[in-house]
Amino acid sequence: MNDDLVIQPGLVIPRRETWYEFSHASGPGGQNVNKVATAATLCFHPASSGVLTPVQKERVARRLANRINVDGVLRITAADARTQSANRSSADARFCELIHDALKVQKKRRPTRPSRGSIERRLVDKRFRAARKAGRGRTPGDVDDE
Repeated sequence: MNDDLVIQPGLVIPRRETWYEFSHASGPGGQNVNKVATAATLCFHPASSGVLTPVQKERVARRLANRINVDGVLRITAADARTQSANRSSADARFCELIHDALKVQKKRRPTRPSRGSIERRLVDKRFRAARKAGRGRTPGDVDDE
């Protein structure tokens, strides 16, 4: 059985580049939760991957910087299921989705300018608000001025 992680067509991360760490999970499981390490943490070191290109490694490191620890390891923890195998599957799915999203090439932003109509509407509204606020102040001849 081929257990490699398919990220997208043409990009498959071999299972040997990832490893799991298991721990006790909180949540559902009853007495079992105190005895069995069901929480699965999938670990991956993107910088040492043999299948990612240098550009892809840099993109993953930049986009997932908040999820990569000081040792350069990407860690994804799944603890929502009662069984270790279900949590492994959940971690695998989240890992594939994260890497896939991180590798997407973002469109370059084309700067746009506001339309002439929108500028005019903003200025008309601004004049209206200024006139309304100007009317709130004291005017010469008020009773309290004397």
